[in-house]
Amino acid sequence: MFKNFTLMCGALACTMMLSQGASAAGNDTQAVEAAVEKLRVVMVDPDLKQLDALTSKDLSYGHSSGKVQTQAEFIDDLKTGASDFVNIKLLDQTVKVIGDVAVVRHTLDADTNDSGKPGHVTIKILQVWTKHHGHWQLLARQAVRAPT
Repeated sequence: MFKNFTLMCGALACTMMLSQGASAAGNDTQAVEAAVEKLRVVMVDPDLKQLDALTSKDLSYGHSSGKVQTQAEFIDDLKTGASDFVNIKLLDQTVKVIGDVAVVRHTLDADTNDSGKPGHVTIKILQVWTKHHGHWQLLARQAVRAPT
């Protein structure tokens, strides 16, 4: 009888730990989705403090042209209008959280006005986010042209 009780208690404890892990992963997924949305908003209407908080000091920001920027270069282009998003839509987004790392994929569809030149872009994006001091930050981003 005691053996059965011990086995039941062990099974219950395992079930509770697994459900807490699933709950934490769900919370992290929602937090990453919220961070991606905040970044989308501040890329359209740049807020330097928010851009700094949402991106890692070690940011590697890759463009579909092959150009790769640091955090400072990425933020400076948004600040000066060299990179100017009029609007951004994120489509078909997926988020996979593994510990303190998240992989985000989506299609970015945007109207731009880079250096005063109107344009439109539809590109596939891969983002890598890391949890830093309890907050999600963009560590790496790579864009590729969407197949036509």
